[in-house]
Amino acid sequence: MINDRLIDAGDLPLAVRDFGGTAPPLLLLHGAGGNLAQMTTLARALRPHHRVVTVDLRGHGRSGDGTWTWDAALGDLAAVCVQLELERPAVVGHSLGGMLAALWGQRHPESPGIISLDGNPPPTRAEHLPGLDPEKAEAELARLHAIFDAMEAVAGQVIEADKLPDLVERQQMAARDMGANEKVWIEGFRRNLKHENGETSIRPSAATTSQLRALMNSLDLTPVYSATTCPELVILPTRNLPEQEPFAELYEAHRRYLLQQAKAVPRLRYLSLADASHAMVIEQPALIASVITDFLAEHRGR
Repeated sequence: MINDRLIDAGDLPLAVRDFGGTAPPLLLLHGAGGNLAQMTTLARALRPHHRVVTVDLRGHGRSGDGTWTWDAALGDLAAVCVQLELERPAVVGHSLGGMLAALWGQRHPESPGIISLDGNPPPTRAEHLPGLDPEKAEAELARLHAIFDAMEAVAGQVIEADKLPDLVERQQMAARDMGANEKVWIEGFRRNLKHENGETSIRPSAATTSQLRALMNSLDLTPVYSATTCPELVILPTRNLPEQEPFAELYEAHRRYLLQQAKAVPRLRYLSLADASHAMVIEQPALIASVITDFLAEHRGR
């Protein structure tokens, strides 16, 4: 039985969805700006082999708002494990969730494994873009950061009531374009709507967006992976999202950097997934579930 509930994480409530069962536990984490609903298709594909629990990270979905730090978010996950009696869960995360999975693995050597689904900080320096002329790299980074600045500026803004139906329709079209489950996609969109004092806005808030951006921009995962002793797997994309195409050279260079980073850590397993973008969770959920299940089964009982 699938069970939705709120748990007390101390300073805020956390929304979780427990897919049930007695199989080995697995925490499944969404990316920045998402929520647990967006992991539903992958969770269902994993459920035959795991007791899957998805979580709305703080500031997202139906969870409470609170200052975003890596320690706070990891504390939230620990509270989920205690209250749901998840003993030694594997942790799988997409994007921001993948970064949390990596940090969890560093702190929990007893974990049966952590898997990052393109959980990589964005490029912020020219050295993150090998093969690009440094001057061009700086120019491209400035152009990219201007896009992120614009996105941050509108985060959490109130949606006029007459605009909401158009937004829902655009989400339906986006789901069809991606070949995604439309019902799941719309649940994910609606789950991040916040209704307060007669107004509707989209979570995360401007404050949370700003905090997340600063955290991700300053994170270096190489020492994290190097210090991790539990099994760790990173699944990397091999192509761009449509919205990344204007920055095709930048993202191609950044993928080279991510490969270099992965190869530099002897214990780290990595996979460059064919025909996968940052949206791999939507594009290839069955294949990703198979890779995750095989990887964890390989290391079970170690």
